[in-house]
Parts: sequence; C-alpha cells; structure tokens
Amino acid sequence: MTRARGTREHIPTPIMATYYAQRASAGLIISEAIGISREGLGWPYATGLWLPEQIAGWRRVTDAVHGAGGRIIAQLWHMGRVVHPNFLAGAEPVSASVTTAPGHAHTYGGRQPYTAARALRLDEIPSLLADFGRAARNAMEAGFDGVQLHASNGYLIDQFLRDSSNFRDDAYGGPISHRIRLLREVTQAVADAIGADRTGVRLSPNGETQGVRDSDPLPLFIAAAEALSAIGIAHLELREPPLDGTFGVGYLDPLAAQLRPAFKGPLILNSDFDAQRAQAALNADIGDVVAFGRPFISNPDFPRRLAEGLPLTPGDRETWFTQSPDGYIDYPLAEPPLHMHRT
Repeated sequence: MTRARGTREHIPTPIMATYYAQRASAGLIISEAIGISREGLGWPYATGLWLPEQIAGWRRVTDAVHGAGGRIIAQLWHMGRVVHPNFLAGAEPVSASVTTAPGHAHTYGGRQPYTAARALRLDEIPSLLADFGRAARNAMEAGFDGVQLHASNGYLIDQFLRDSSNFRDDAYGGPISHRIRLLREVTQAVADAIGADRTGVRLSPNGETQGVRDSDPLPLFIAAAEALSAIGIAHLELREPPLDGTFGVGYLDPLAAQLRPAFKGPLILNSDFDAQRAQAALNADIGDVVAFGRPFISNPDFPRRLAEGLPLTPGDRETWFTQSPDGYIDYPLAEPPLHMHRT
C-alpha cells in the first residue's frame, strides 16, 4: 500500500524498514508501488529504484524483513498519464494516447488537476522496456525476492490495455492482440532480466480506476492471462473489487473464475476479502492465494488475528499518506491469550 514515507528524492527512510519488518508474518509481502524512473513516478514521497541511494534504502527494508523471517517482492510502477508535470519539471506525462485522467493529482504543491498526456512514441518504447528491466535488476540488488509489475489500476500498462484510454492505430493499439503487446513486452523484459520465476504481474480486470476501463474486458484479460502464462511468470494477481466494494467498486462482477483456466501458474485474488469470503474462494478453486492490503495498515499481526479470530484494529485514514511515524509504525499487536500471561 502506498504510504508516502520516502523522501522528496524518492529514497526509502528508516521507518519503512521498521514498518515492513513489523508485517513480516505475512510470509510474502508485495511492496508498495515503486517507481522505475523519474519520468514514471508522480506521487509525493513515494520511492524509486533508479538511483543507488534508493537501492541502498530498500536494502535496509529487505534485510529487516528477511531478519524477521519474511519474504518481500518489489511492485514496479510507471504511472503514465497520472504523473503530474509538477514531477517532470513541466514536461508532459506519457500514455497510450493523448488523454487526460479525471480528477486531481497529489503533488508537492497540493491537489492539482491532471493535464493532458502525450502519446508514447514508438521510438521511446525500447527505453521504457530497458527502464523496467533495469529496475528489476536493481530490485534484486536491493535484496528483494522477486518483482511484480503493476499493470493495473489505471497506470501506464493498464492505459495501453484498455479501450477507454488506448486509441492508437499502430502495433500497440486497436485489436486486443495489439493492446496487450506492451504488457507482454514489459513482462518479457523483466523475465529476461531476473528470471520468469521471480516475476509476477498485477491486473485489475473488473473495475474502473482513474478513468481507465474496457468495453469488453473478458476477452481482453483472457488474452492477457494467456500471454503471461506463456512467459511462465511466477504469479498473476487480480485486483477485483466486488460490486459492493468498500474501496473501489467493480463495474461488473469479478472475472477471476473465468480467467483461471487461461493462466497456468499461481493465481492471487485481491480486494475486499474477509476470512470467510477468502476461504470460500479458495474452496471453490477460483484462486490459489488471497492477498490482503488495507487490514495490514493497522494490524501488523494480521495473520495471527485472522487465524485466531481476533478483532481488528481500525485504521486512521488521515495518517495514510503523511510522512510521520504516527499511524505507520505505532499500531499495537494483539494481546496474547490470557493463558500466556505470566503470573
């Protein structure tokens, strides 16, 4: 979960190592989104993996997680059209086509309207692929156990995938086979850099996020899942809020059950699960794993609480994106059972 605890130079801070180590009982942590390049990162105090100082900062985090018995993979991010020019010294953000995201961007100068992105040129795509590959290698240098490509939630790869934001008429737009091409090429570049067995991908088939959606998502995401399966990646995660979701709402029911036959590797389900719904999905063989995000913000020992049916500590949304340790590393662990108290 993006928590904005880095520096203005997008370098991880010491409290981030504490935060992630506190949550190492997750077993496998998928990190907050991490920028692959200065051009691709447009969130205040988020972190990157293109500078040596960023690699060193993330190494402190991964060492802390490993020391606490956990594993952690880096989620790699290019935000595309939702990078505000405030982060680009006035330059235009890039996207699949000339479009503007709805709403307002978080910037160092407060919330500002998004501006029009320019279409990424064909001659710029090799550099983009190189940036993803370099960031993946940097993640491994920083001690991560693998990476996950953030190809969901209306960011750059998602902007290429879906027909509400991709109006290209070249090899990267139009029919589904063209719109999944950037996803396939980025995934292959990362797999070539660090191994397919260390590479995962996150997609969001059923929801509209930041103005990105598709008029016919099922065949699109079947094709995407088949392409990723052919590369042999380590996992595919589907972020699919239900129609009654509490943080993002799907515009159609989750597609995971229909997509499962198209992907031969481990399938991770995500968004708005509780223990009962998660177990039901696993029992129905819709997925292999269920990932939790928001509950971990205020419950560093969430796996224990889930296993023992303990109440959850409510989170404080006002502290989600501050730079303070408050509401970040100060959430308490659940009390031990009474029989464990010493007398």
